[in-house]
Parts: sequence; structure tokens; C-alpha cells
Amino acid sequence: MAPGRTTTLGADEAQHARVRRVGIGDPLRLVDGAGRVAWGTLVRLARSQAVVEVERVEQVEPLPPVHLMVPIADRDRMLLLAEKATELGVTSWRPVMWRRSRSVSPRGEGVGFQPKVRARMIGALTQSGGGWLPMLYPDATVERAIAACPPGARWLLDAEGESVAEQQVSSPIIIAVGPEGGIEPEERAQLVGAGFVPVKLGPLTLRFETAAIAGLAIARAGLPASVENARV
Repeated sequence: MAPGRTTTLGADEAQHARVRRVGIGDPLRLVDGAGRVAWGTLVRLARSQAVVEVERVEQVEPLPPVHLMVPIADRDRMLLLAEKATELGVTSWRPVMWRRSRSVSPRGEGVGFQPKVRARMIGALTQSGGGWLPMLYPDATVERAIAACPPGARWLLDAEGESVAEQQVSSPIIIAVGPEGGIEPEERAQLVGAGFVPVKLGPLTLRFETAAIAGLAIARAGLPASVENARV
């Protein structure tokens, strides 16, 4: 994307434009998922492509990092969470095969499921006005997920934990969400041993996708609006 040039969008974007009833001459906002945002005008729309004349391009700052360890679970509910997590500006998405994840069917896992997650994230990014797509990591065991965690604050969403209101919100932050029915005691011990603080979001037991959305929203509400502001 460069000012004064045209950029060609594929069939999916062309279909999206038709569904939204975008016409020739209408203004459009384009994102590449890596921080570049462009504004332009639709100059051609066909079944297989859309052509946009780019007028202005900006680089937007990423949000302070908030990483999510999401359970491998029911695939439809995982897709819902992928959409909402993107709207909340999650930085990365790492699916974890908890012990209780293995009893779920049909579950969202494997390389065939990742494109579905990515497509849902792209749609959410476009709708929410964000500029950065989450980093999408492959499925991991509990041990591998813990080993891959970056430095930072670590929360384990747990109904038996401390109140989230007592936690200081700082970035980077990693939020671990267990499967339906909770994590096993051995898994909990592994996370606590790796520095995860068990925190509860309220008095009731939440579904994993509800807990993750609430945890992300609390983290985002307590963080500055950009990495640059976080450095000040």
C-alpha cells in the first residue's frame, strides 16, 4: 500500500465490500495487520477482486502486549473467542491442550483449524478499526506453552484465586485460561510454579470464552492506549 497507487484486494474482500454495499467512489479503510493503515477510494469492484486507489498511509502504534493462552475446546466457542479477543486487541493467541481438552468433541485444533481462526480475526480487525492482527501460534502442550511465555505479569483465571481487583495491571501480561471443567491440580501447580497468579473475576463460574473476554477487557482497561504511552 502506497499513496498515489492502487492496491488490489482478493475475492474475500470483494465479497465483503458487496455485502456492505460499498460502491465505486466510496471511501475505504485498509489494514495489513502489521500496523499499516491506509485510506482510499474504491475504483473497481468485480467478483474476484476489488481495486482501491490509496490516498494516505499511516503506521499505527501497537497496543501494550497482552498474550492469551486459550484452551483447545469446542471449535465454535473458540472462534467466538478469537473474534472478541481481536476486538480487544490481544497480542498473541496460543492454544493449549489441557488434560480435559482431550474429552471435547468437536474441538478446534490442528493446522486445518488455524485458517478459520485467522479468518475470524481478520473480520474482527476490520470491524473494530484495529491495526494489528494477533500473532497466531500452533497448538502446544502445557509445558511448551509455559516455556514459550515472554517475561511479564502472569494471570491464571481461577475461581479459587485472588480477586482480580487486587492485581496491579502492567504490560506485558499473559492470561492463561483453562478448559471447561477447569485445569487439573498438577497443571495448576505447573503454572503457579512458573509465576502465574491465580485470579478470579467474580463470584460465579464462567465459561472459558466468557472468562477470557472478561480478563482481556480488564487488562486492556488498566493499560495505556499504546506502547509509546506505556514508556512515558
